[in-house]
Amino acid sequence: MTVYDVQIGALGGGPANLAQYRGQALLIVNVASKCGLTPQYTGLQKLAQEYPGRLAVLGVPCNQFGGQEPGTAEEIQTFCDANYGVTFPLTEKAEVNGPGRHPLYALLTDVPDTAGNAGDVQWNFEKFLVAPDGTVAGRFRPQVQPESPELADAIAAVLPA
Repeated sequence: MTVYDVQIGALGGGPANLAQYRGQALLIVNVASKCGLTPQYTGLQKLAQEYPGRLAVLGVPCNQFGGQEPGTAEEIQTFCDANYGVTFPLTEKAEVNGPGRHPLYALLTDVPDTAGNAGDVQWNFEKFLVAPDGTVAGRFRPQVQPESPELADAIAAVLPA
């Protein structure tokens, strides 16, 4: 099973259809509107625009960390549009940890970060890089900025031609 096989809803309703990203690199990030790391939306949007057709960014709103994503789907979308010009897709709100963990994150959290630690997501804006074949190629903790050389190198290593 790969991330392409997991069902998750789109923020605006209907399925997010992760299979549409097959053949591209995909960066999946749990996001929140009221977090100190929220300005990372700027870098994520830049990444989404930098590699059209080769890298997709997918935001997964999550309210599990300090209640920092309390809004409705419409409020989340409006916030992202108005404050960061986000054009990359967002899914429905999902739990990334605990007994209600979404199946997407059950798959993602099995992958260790660069220090060799797998398991629970630490906070908002944790990033998972998926290779074009659907395998999880890297995990980057929340403090890793979208513009960081560490993430840029990992993305470059999995980008399709």
